[in-house]
Amino acid sequence: MTVRSPIKAYRRKLDLANGRVDLGHGSGGRAMADLVSGIFREAFANPFLDQGNDQAAFPTPRGGRMVMTTDGYVVSPLFFPGGDIGSLAVHGTVNDIAMSGARPLHLSASYIVEEGFPLADLKRIADSMGRAARAAGVTIVTGDTKVVERGKADGLFISTAGIGELPDGLDLSGDRAEPGDVVVLSGSIGDHGVAIMSSRENLEFETAILSDSAALNGLVEAMVAAAGPHLKLMRDPTRGGLAATLNELAHQSGVGFRIEEAAIPVKPEVAAACELLGLDPLNVANEGKLVAVVSPAGADALLAAMRAHPLGAEAAAIGTVVADDQQFVQMTTGFGGGRIVDWLSGEQLPRIC
Repeated sequence: MTVRSPIKAYRRKLDLANGRVDLGHGSGGRAMADLVSGIFREAFANPFLDQGNDQAAFPTPRGGRMVMTTDGYVVSPLFFPGGDIGSLAVHGTVNDIAMSGARPLHLSASYIVEEGFPLADLKRIADSMGRAARAAGVTIVTGDTKVVERGKADGLFISTAGIGELPDGLDLSGDRAEPGDVVVLSGSIGDHGVAIMSSRENLEFETAILSDSAALNGLVEAMVAAAGPHLKLMRDPTRGGLAATLNELAHQSGVGFRIEEAAIPVKPEVAAACELLGLDPLNVANEGKLVAVVSPAGADALLAAMRAHPLGAEAAAIGTVVADDQQFVQMTTGFGGGRIVDWLSGEQLPRIC
């Protein structure tokens, strides 16, 4: 396998003597990047971690390559329009594996349950998780259950790990974007975050807003088959939304991005809700969308394959990769102006996944 160099340092100096963890450190934005680089990356340093992706690819002793990922789910509320913490845990883990182009195989599930949690809700979540796994074509093969004292876990937390099999010759990674490449988005953004917030705050809108939570491995399989070697990378824009994802990729590849606001799909009801709540859709989490970077020669074939799949029907080319030593993400607005799309330094919507 190819051993990649570490992501360029883009963290600020952490105050390790007196600093404290805050919600921003889990946002998927700049503060989280600071925390990961300043503590975990240094503590665990190894070539597999240094790949800098949402999963790690590694060779097996008897040939071939596998992919592994892990994640934790602390979403509030546990049940939301379009899903729940159980299905979300499956979708998020499957998607992190799939973004490497690997075929997801098996998952683990660890439940941390608070004393007094209703057994009926636990059964409902476990059943939902099982259905989501079967629909995605993966099996939950091992797990663990812990119960903590009342008030120590806010109901239920779920941790997962997943493994997948990587096809020979496929090399997708966040450091492969090059100037001239095309940036493709699989569909409308902001659905998940707005669904969570509307449920959390008991907001009612004229049109129901549902989470986009979904397993993307079927869509990815179609994309890999259509674009082949032209496909450079994929990433699912979860915490921190599209803005954080593009900034992360810009730093990982050492490039800039230039995107078009008018080309980015946003449902009218999501745009209206974001305006009401004072949110920018670019910063809102998604759980069933992906960003892909593809060479120009493969862009048309990739878009056609995506639009032929139910989870990519709204796929759109939203911009290009550009040479930029500053690694900025720039956006042409709907009014013809321009602005820098930065990632958030703090937490916009906590407990979103």
